[in-house]
Amino acid sequence: MAMHYTEITGGVTAPLGFLAGSIYCGIKATNPDRPDIALVYSPQPTVAAGTFTTNRVKAAPVRVSKLNLGGADIRAIVANSGNANACTGPNGIENAKRMTRAVAKTFGLKEKQVLVCSTGRIGVPLPIEKMEQTIGGLPERISAEGSGAAAEAIMTSDTFPKSVAVELELGGRKVRIGGIAKGAGMIDPNMATMLCFLTTDAVLEKEVLQHCISVAVEQSFNRITIDGDMSTNDTVLILANGLAGNLPLQCGTPEFEKFQAALDFVTRTLAKLIVEDGEGVTKFVEVHVNGAASFSDARRAAEAVAKSTLTKCAWFGGDPNWGRIMDAIGYSGVRMREELTDIYYDGVLAVKGGVVSATPMSTLQAIVAQKRFAVKIDLHLGSAEYVVYTTDLSMEYVRLNMGE
Repeated sequence: MAMHYTEITGGVTAPLGFLAGSIYCGIKATNPDRPDIALVYSPQPTVAAGTFTTNRVKAAPVRVSKLNLGGADIRAIVANSGNANACTGPNGIENAKRMTRAVAKTFGLKEKQVLVCSTGRIGVPLPIEKMEQTIGGLPERISAEGSGAAAEAIMTSDTFPKSVAVELELGGRKVRIGGIAKGAGMIDPNMATMLCFLTTDAVLEKEVLQHCISVAVEQSFNRITIDGDMSTNDTVLILANGLAGNLPLQCGTPEFEKFQAALDFVTRTLAKLIVEDGEGVTKFVEVHVNGAASFSDARRAAEAVAKSTLTKCAWFGGDPNWGRIMDAIGYSGVRMREELTDIYYDGVLAVKGGVVSATPMSTLQAIVAQKRFAVKIDLHLGSAEYVVYTTDLSMEYVRLNMGE
């Protein structure tokens, strides 16, 4: 499909009617100057949808937000960094609810109109009394230009805020979609350890919006991996306030497909930014498997390569060690024939029919020395394909995760 959208600035406040901002609470002592509570707010009614971690250990805010998401009119998303409020027992659930109550009281809302997210250290109780007092100051800290402040407030080990927005035309009306996200570590599909907040002024019914975000997440956040660890707090949320005034989008129509393509771009862009900013990352790698006998085989093979610790360490060292790639495909359990398998680095043949190609090693090493490169694996057994975005694994990653 031709691109029907234009990238713009503004993040979550690019769509009409949305406000955002942040405030400093001091949740984590080692971040004395960084705002650590963020808010995305809509004065107008919205429909909301989302996806959450598939980890069986779910943080308290995930449990509370999943429940509140069933409501008909969500007005706010409050999020904190520096503390995950995970593995904190019944008190954690109550503290997550207290966060929603504090926002509701401050903005004249009902508790169930507020979604809540947390990110940071697992197993540490929230300093909830201090947070409740701080949340009361949010009305003076949010604005139609506050997306950047909100994006910074949800950062943990991220090194830069992540934001994107687009504009498109639907039925003669300008429609906007915006988003912010955070990631850095514990990144793995279904979903990666991340928070993502999206907004749109398009008119959609709740069921249609849920379909859109589920498709978008599958094409983006479920295709990234840094370290193979899945978090307890992963959350993607989208709010739609309908201020663009377009006719309600219906699944399968050309206007719906245009909106879906634009939303896919937004989530895919944020997903790639998360990978680029992974903890200790020095290389961004696209792993593309094609010629697989089934979609499932393509996905399993791509994920096996993307998660291979040996392969990722080789990439960090600038070594195009294709033997490790072949090994990962072999143990992934997919249908493959070694003598049919080809491997390419940035389109340059490294393996032909399961054996080394005539390409000089120095040529492949020069490719792997780059900050960005692609690995393509052709299994020659069918037409299915799958792409995963991954990284190398560095000594800095180990240092960052040795503990505090």
